[in-house]
Amino acid sequence: MPQSLVSRVIPSRIQLDSSLRRWFARNLGLWRSRRLYFFADGEALRVDMMLRVEAFSEPVEGESAYRFTWWPENDFEFFERHPRFVPTGTMEAYLCGHQLRRSRGYLCGSPTKSQIRQVDEHELIFESHYQEWDILEHIRLVDQDRYRARSIYSWKDGVLELAETHHEIRVEEAGATLP
Repeated sequence: MPQSLVSRVIPSRIQLDSSLRRWFARNLGLWRSRRLYFFADGEALRVDMMLRVEAFSEPVEGESAYRFTWWPENDFEFFERHPRFVPTGTMEAYLCGHQLRRSRGYLCGSPTKSQIRQVDEHELIFESHYQEWDILEHIRLVDQDRYRARSIYSWKDGVLELAETHHEIRVEEAGATLP
């Protein structure tokens, strides 16, 4: 290839971080989450949760910051059968490049980090490792962001202990940003 053409070719670079911020912004609002949990012992349980996702106007860490708040809509005695799961809670999360730093994990109360891979403009994959757990979570926005499909797989000490499917419906659009 002639040198003049080589010098004019500029490699394209996807600005993944801005795509990640855009993807997270599309998730803001209140969601009704219909969940099925499949445990390694064959037990299958249902729980219906509400999940609010909010953004902070000025992140104290990272490029963007979010607050996740959850509570049961109908727990079908799920939390009585599995008390390690917290029925209500709040978590702050910070987008730092291709990492999501969470103030707490879903299966533990200590801070966690997740590596993020972007499948396309509608789906992210989160890989988390904390304590004895390895967690793989796929979240896909569907039908112009009216729905979310989540698949979560949790291995404890290398053995698949839990598989989850969540079908989520947007109940409210995003509100004002948090201070």
